[in-house]
Amino acid sequence: MNLILVIEDDPRIQRALERQFAAEGYKVHIEGDGPAGLAAAKSMKPDAVVLDLMLPGLSGRIICKDIKQWSCDTPVIVLSAISEVADKVLLLETGADDYVTKPFSPRELLARVQAAIRRNARKAPAEAVSASPSRNAFKISKVGEVEVDFITMEAHRGGIPVPLTAHEFKLLRFFLENPGRAIAREELLSGVWGLNFNLTTRTVDNQMLKLRQKLETDPANPIHFRTVHGVGYKFVPASTVQ
Repeated sequence: MNLILVIEDDPRIQRALERQFAAEGYKVHIEGDGPAGLAAAKSMKPDAVVLDLMLPGLSGRIICKDIKQWSCDTPVIVLSAISEVADKVLLLETGADDYVTKPFSPRELLARVQAAIRRNARKAPAEAVSASPSRNAFKISKVGEVEVDFITMEAHRGGIPVPLTAHEFKLLRFFLENPGRAIAREELLSGVWGLNFNLTTRTVDNQMLKLRQKLETDPANPIHFRTVHGVGYKFVPASTVQ
């Protein structure tokens, strides 16, 4: 039975979500403040987290970022009254997998949680073959002068940490798994963001700009993350750079 952790301080929303998820056969655990919610996420290892942004004791943004640091594949669906697209992009950069604006339909939230759990389940068979040499190549990789460790979610250039967000790690891993292939912006939105937000392809361009600034030696003249005009982008490994 899948476990859903709800971190929400409004008792009415707590009751509504508990009824909705329980009726669909899910086990539900509810916490009403930030510190207790984060502790529950670490100890219970839920299959999905429904997270309010405005919480007593600790903000939802901090909780989301923390969860994604040690469990990047745990789906986090955020609840908030925020409606601006810019704020949604900011949430994506902290690692949120989906976003529902209050007031919301419990059935819509249920559908989004179920979709997130299914996406995570589909990734599991691929992770199961991680012992193979080809898959291990994506656990610790080198992009130019930057060494990236996908196990610890850390990156370093000459021993100095390079701060990458959870979604930048996802985007980078997607490229490493598709070297040399021209990838359309729409495919990146689908493969990395899951198309659950009302985002435009401009979001991809902004993320690529940040990735180049952090990983390329000369971001203005990228060697590894190249633009394919009229299509999108492609990743060129060091071994094939000319």
